[in-house]
Amino acid sequence: MTEDTKENVIPGSETELDSPDVRGYDFRGEFDVGELLESYATTGFQATAVAEAIDLIEQMREADATIYLTLTSNIVSSGLREVVAAMVREGLVDVLITTSGSITEDIIKSEKPFKMGEWEVDEAEMRESGINRLGNIFVPSDRYVWLESYLNDFFPDFFAEQKVRTPTAFSREIGERLDDPDSVLSQAAANDVPVYCPALVDAEVGNFLFYYRQNEEPEVGIEILEDYDSLIDEGLLAEETGLIVLGGGVPKHQAIMTNLFRGGADYAVYVSTGMEGDGSLSGAPPKEAVSWGKIKDGDRNHTLVEAEATLVLPLIVAGVLEDL
Repeated sequence: MTEDTKENVIPGSETELDSPDVRGYDFRGEFDVGELLESYATTGFQATAVAEAIDLIEQMREADATIYLTLTSNIVSSGLREVVAAMVREGLVDVLITTSGSITEDIIKSEKPFKMGEWEVDEAEMRESGINRLGNIFVPSDRYVWLESYLNDFFPDFFAEQKVRTPTAFSREIGERLDDPDSVLSQAAANDVPVYCPALVDAEVGNFLFYYRQNEEPEVGIEILEDYDSLIDEGLLAEETGLIVLGGGVPKHQAIMTNLFRGGADYAVYVSTGMEGDGSLSGAPPKEAVSWGKIKDGDRNHTLVEAEATLVLPLIVAGVLEDL
């Protein structure tokens, strides 16, 4: 009886594994951030996914792939704005796809900072005080008052010669005006990185465009199909493409959908907290995109880092820049 149960509990194994040993960073001696990030490969769990992300982005660069970065507005709301601006400045991004909130907040932050706050607050009191909450980040409403004034000065020039413009033109011309080295739009304009925003009206920029058209120039408009053509052409003309996807939503889908036209992206790095079980696009892992032909079926050509972006994106960028 004892031997029978023991075989169930400790069955033993005959197969020798030739994979690396699980081992973390050795903090003895002088600390080295590059060695720390290299140790992630053998740390396990999401640390290993971070190491895979660093390796894949390095592969994208070595292949001279056209790199798409997609992000939602919470990335720019946080201190990752400076990280994304650095990615553009250092040549880690060729195409940027984002949301209207990102553009709104990047413009505001070029002039007025967001402030650290708390998660647990009296929401009704916040409303009375004119303070908006993004998680534990506070945004006073006077930022949006300033934005309306800024855009009302910008719109007449923007629509002066053409009454219907594209989101990429909007982002580029705003970026050329912003005097802030930490601005994503400013860095994109300076480094000739197009910023696509298929849902430009889905934030305060859209609200103020609405007011401007109602009160000033009823014939102005935003054309998105021309940008979609350009985004598809960008992929078709590229020898290889790579995706760095932060979160989900429209930006993520624009990147993978337009890569479908070329037979799929060659590389993909997803950073997400979305859950696959609800069937949503935001939670869909890269392997699901392979089934649609939006990412190519390759040997270790994609990875998913299941983590909140503020925790891991600085580490991923540090790892890539360390090896440049």
